[in-house]
Amino acid sequence: MSTIHLPLLVEAEQLEPLLNQPGLLVVDLCNIDTYAEGHIPGAVNLGYANIIRVAPPAMGLLPDEVRLSAVISGLGLTPETHVVAYDDEGGGRASRFLWTLDALGHAHFSLLNGGLQAWIAGGHTLSQQAEQPIARPYPAHLGDRVVANKAYILSRLGQPDLVLLDTRTPGEYQGLDVRAARGGHIPGAVNMNWILAMDQTRQLRFKSEDQLRSLLENLGVTPDKEIIVYCQTHHRSAHTYLVLKVLGYPKVRGYPGAWSEWGNDGSLPVER
Repeated sequence: MSTIHLPLLVEAEQLEPLLNQPGLLVVDLCNIDTYAEGHIPGAVNLGYANIIRVAPPAMGLLPDEVRLSAVISGLGLTPETHVVAYDDEGGGRASRFLWTLDALGHAHFSLLNGGLQAWIAGGHTLSQQAEQPIARPYPAHLGDRVVANKAYILSRLGQPDLVLLDTRTPGEYQGLDVRAARGGHIPGAVNMNWILAMDQTRQLRFKSEDQLRSLLENLGVTPDKEIIVYCQTHHRSAHTYLVLKVLGYPKVRGYPGAWSEWGNDGSLPVER
């Protein structure tokens, strides 16, 4: 059982007093140059490429368990570790990492609201000291509770208790901005550009709960349904996954193949 107790969405003011506590690991998903310039004290850097698998044309797949075991073990995690992740680009990379931990059944994690920008804006301390974590064995076992693949989506298309939530831009959704062999979206999907969940005036923190619920429910994205989120590579949609989890939606999955897989597979149906 973790000795750290933090909410799924954590503010800098909640995190700072706990930085030296055993059982806490802060993971920085910024690029390495940004990390070197200044990061949250004690944070370890994790390159985004380590948590995705590329099999062109699909660009954002889950790595296999052997690869994930090596990456997670190298960070020094144990099953009891409470992970706080952040980045400097609105939370997409950090959310993708936390979704991966969720897929592995890791129970204790949080997203830093507003990421590095919010930390800096709040006047919190930065460090330039690169952290070298002590590796610990962490066997990775992927479950399918929070993961959707194309076969699963095909089996669920058209079901009244399912909502496909496309988090790309309206142009991508409508097939005007084509980033695969075909443009458009998965049949029946509704569109919410991921940036609509961010407060542009507060370092890209999440908008208020009321604002987010209104935005989602107006699209028919309600907690009684199963929600499958996707974008181009499950980077943007991982952020939306965390938004839904923070709001308490009980049945949410991410589709890592996303449009880079679906839009390039001529056997799959497309809507424009």
